[in-house]
Amino acid sequence: MHTPSLSVVIPVRDGGEPFRKVLASIGASEFRDFELIVVDDGSRDDSASLALSSGARLFATARASSGPAAARNRGAEEAAGRVLCFIDADCEVHPATLGRIASAFEDDAALSALFGSYDDEPAAPNFVAQYKNLLHHHTHQNGRGEASTFWAGCGAVRRDFFLKVGGFDPARYPRPSIEDIELGYRMRDAGGTIRLDPSITVKHHKAWSLRSLLASDVFDRALPWSRLMLGRKHLTNDLNVDARGRLSAIAALILVLAVCATPLLHVAAFGAIAAAALLIVLNRSLYGFLLRSRGAWFLVRALPLHWLYFLYSSAAFGIASVQTAAAAVWSSELPENGGPSRP
Repeated sequence: MHTPSLSVVIPVRDGGEPFRKVLASIGASEFRDFELIVVDDGSRDDSASLALSSGARLFATARASSGPAAARNRGAEEAAGRVLCFIDADCEVHPATLGRIASAFEDDAALSALFGSYDDEPAAPNFVAQYKNLLHHHTHQNGRGEASTFWAGCGAVRRDFFLKVGGFDPARYPRPSIEDIELGYRMRDAGGTIRLDPSITVKHHKAWSLRSLLASDVFDRALPWSRLMLGRKHLTNDLNVDARGRLSAIAALILVLAVCATPLLHVAAFGAIAAAALLIVLNRSLYGFLLRSRGAWFLVRALPLHWLYFLYSSAAFGIASVQTAAAAVWSSELPENGGPSRP
């Protein structure tokens, strides 16, 4: 029996029209030595029938709304390929995407995992979706080649290594969150080599709104990612949490404080101007990219959103730090840990 090079695993729940396009793009792939596995997580639309009509092997999670972590693990259990290639149900692959993934593993026997990037032509036309996807694109296009994390929107890992480290953690992440980032940390801890390859791209179809962006960024990314880093006792210096990002967060906080203080202390306006200038200098690569690709008006609207991102990320890290410290104090005071007993 032939063993395919790749097992393409797609978790889906109510994938809709984007899922149809994703399946069509995989069917049009230039690379053909793969099997397609779709894991349905309780869809109420026709996602399951679409998967079957595309030739996919269809499986289901143990219960509806188990989350993408559980769905990907289910697909990995059934996979026959040497490499698991995870693609999100709203990420349309390009004709060369799967071939580049397969070649990377064939050319480097020491490679444990890799991931790619969104392209610079997101499908949703609204401003917030364009901004969010272009921000992600620029971050991954300019990240370090030797990565310390992982991205499951378009990411691949050797199946035996994936199983060795225990796969995704569905108990900790029962909904879409940072389950792929946490897996990446464990893969690195286990001695794995993870590569970010910006030439491997997918087109994202998610139509972000301001509300959905803020909810996802704060509750599904910033807070759990902060808790994860605090639990590891050290900070990474990669992608969204590099030194430039940390300095930008400090500058954004100074900007807000200076603006608030200006009515009472006019000299604070100079502090606000200096903080804004520092933010522009620190993020000039991103802002230059947005200016070239979408124009000046797009950049003007993107600046406050980006600076807001630094603010709520900082706030989330502060909240997570307080929660972590409080949990440590509470744990140390429990009788079984040698602390005083409580009446």
